[in-house]
Amino acid sequence: MVNKKSSSQSKVPKLSTAENTLWSAITATVKPLDGRNDKISFASQSSKASGFRLKKSPTNKKLLNPEPENNPALHHGAAPGLDRRTRVRLRRGQVNIEARLDLHGFGKSLAFDELRGFLERAYIAEKKSVLVITGKGLRRGGEVGVLRQAVPKWLNTSLMRQWIYAFDYAAPRDGGEGALYILMRRRRR
Repeated sequence: MVNKKSSSQSKVPKLSTAENTLWSAITATVKPLDGRNDKISFASQSSKASGFRLKKSPTNKKLLNPEPENNPALHHGAAPGLDRRTRVRLRRGQVNIEARLDLHGFGKSLAFDELRGFLERAYIAEKKSVLVITGKGLRRGGEVGVLRQAVPKWLNTSLMRQWIYAFDYAAPRDGGEGALYILMRRRRR
């Protein structure tokens, strides 16, 4: 006689918000074994996929609409201390993209959380350059998309600035003005 599992045993239990947060914190610290970096993808583990939504908090609203800081602002292709050679290579798309994040379909607050988590994981994994796809978001009347406007502002917040060195629009083959190459800072030990 074959012993079949009941349908209730075969289902994977859903994680609570606290469990999911803990799991994300634990997996962010995991490093791949030597020689296996090429098989690791930083595909976003979005809260859409995990089945819960993050609550908006006052700090989230403040970070979504950052105030200017005392540090000189990063702009497309310009950063304090960025040498000419690196600036030219970045603009031409001559960077090795080690991880990608596609923000298509995300709302502003969820996109912020995804970007923050993605950059933090890339920094911990010591990635040198990543690609963030915002989409062009062109609308009637020449308006630019919400995420395309917001992401460069978010990259200038102290929260994300600690992980990144510079950013610029991607080459047309990687999304053009609807995507950003981001050079990551080296991890301090």
